Amino acid sequence: MSDVQTAVGSVVALWRYPVKSMMGEEINAATVTERGLLGDRAYALVDRQTGKVVSAKNPKKWPGLFDFRARFAQPPRPEAPLPAVQITLPDGTVLTSDAEGLEAALSQALGRQVAFQSAVPENPTLEEYWPDIEQLDHRDELTDEAMPAGSFFDGAAVHLLTTATLDELRAAYPNGRFEVRRFRPNIVVRPEAEATGFVENAWVGRTLAVGPEVRLRVVKPCPRCVMTTLAQSDLPADTEILRTAALQNQANVGVYASVIQGGAVRRGDAVRLEP
Repeated sequence: MSDVQTAVGSVVALWRYPVKSMMGEEINAATVTERGLLGDRAYALVDRQTGKVVSAKNPKKWPGLFDFRARFAQPPRPEAPLPAVQITLPDGTVLTSDAEGLEAALSQALGRQVAFQSAVPENPTLEEYWPDIEQLDHRDELTDEAMPAGSFFDGAAVHLLTTATLDELRAAYPNGRFEVRRFRPNIVVRPEAEATGFVENAWVGRTLAVGPEVRLRVVKPCPRCVMTTLAQSDLPADTEILRTAALQNQANVGVYASVIQGGAVRRGDAVRLEP
């Protein structure tokens, strides 16, 4: 068997989300560890009443999460404590994660008492609302969903998405704004010119080399949820975004991956599929 890697595209965007379910930050480079991009989903809010992780997957309880923005004050560095996170509230107030009164300000803005924490609860769970859309596991139902132990991730440490997938969805629903921001990936890949359709579906079960150091094992498709339909900044609320994904690709958009080997990743890095 050949050990030659196959070029499948290049990295065109990198995203990190310091606080789960808040808006994140687009970056030019990152360090990948076994826990994904350094600093990604490093923090979350926890509902003090229920002990569940706060998530925009339940927009009826947490309707304004996408009005909060989080970014690191300084780029995180390997083997160093994480720097403070700057959180911009919906009214424009900017607080840092080490500021006195942060939890009180967040609780007031959200209308519920929350804790801001990096420590993951034992057996973390979140609430998810499932819209009434065919192909979803539930319809018009609220469920409790288990999260991977020891993390604030939904499915795996790294989420990859190709621009070809977004193009395919736009072709199916031209009036929809299928932008990267809706899908909250970590690594956005522009495939080779001849590749079209849901390219990353074929990567499941395979290993990707990203740049000279990083190797990722693609473990499963990324099933989408109500978060993709929510308004954020200039993007309107649009249920048809999720309905289109459901009809065209069983509600999957992108793939989840685990980290085989960490290292540096940069915008422009080549992405290769191992045999």
